[in-house]
Amino acid sequence: WVQRVNQALGEDRFRLFFQKVLPLSSDEREHYGEVLVRLVDEQGKMVLPMAFIPAAERYQMMPEIDRWVLGATLEALCERSPALADVSICAINLSGQSLCDDHFLSSVVDMLGASSVNPGQICFEITETAAITNLGNAGRLIRQLKDIGCRFALDDFGVGFSSYGYLKNLPIDFVKIDGHFVKDILDDPLDLAIVESINHIGSVIGIRTIAEWVENEAILEKLRQIGVDYAQGYALSIPEPIPAVVQRVA
Repeated sequence: WVQRVNQALGEDRFRLFFQKVLPLSSDEREHYGEVLVRLVDEQGKMVLPMAFIPAAERYQMMPEIDRWVLGATLEALCERSPALADVSICAINLSGQSLCDDHFLSSVVDMLGASSVNPGQICFEITETAAITNLGNAGRLIRQLKDIGCRFALDDFGVGFSSYGYLKNLPIDFVKIDGHFVKDILDDPLDLAIVESINHIGSVIGIRTIAEWVENEAILEKLRQIGVDYAQGYALSIPEPIPAVVQRVA
């Protein structure tokens, strides 16, 4: 997979997909969506990230993939891709390795500086575990990129260290409630309490909440009652391909 990933990067065979996130309140005027990456193999078949990301992580290749995703996303936004129409917040996942890469931050600043895209339209998603494991690096990167207008979301919150203190001390804009708790909130009182607790703390701090793995209308309605700001799940919106930009932006 290491050789295949390197070859795919060299031959520009990664592809972007985009999954819309549903606002749960009529007062929420910002349209959020997440950029996802796929790999096209040598036979032209689409490969999901769970097949190649573990190898890329093991051999320290994630910063290069993260840079490719950011560059391709900026190009699509510059070209006003129909897949991203009406999207005001475009979320991009960052790996823990990118948080620790000395050159990654400067390359992101350079890429954003060379693009006509408003940095406020970019929201970097970092998993809770990656952020806490690399707390110093994460805090430094978040603060420096927020200084130029970028936003941040703490992803998969609740399955890692789960300390509300991190929500208070990391300057993030969104917290994504892990789907393991969301999917059973109708049947499991403990999961419901956890979702309500995370949402309440987020509201007090001023952080908007996003529930993952929302798979039916009943769960969606419960989240509205709780006051969660956004919902994400295959029942609401499936990832759609973003057409590749033919003319590369310098």
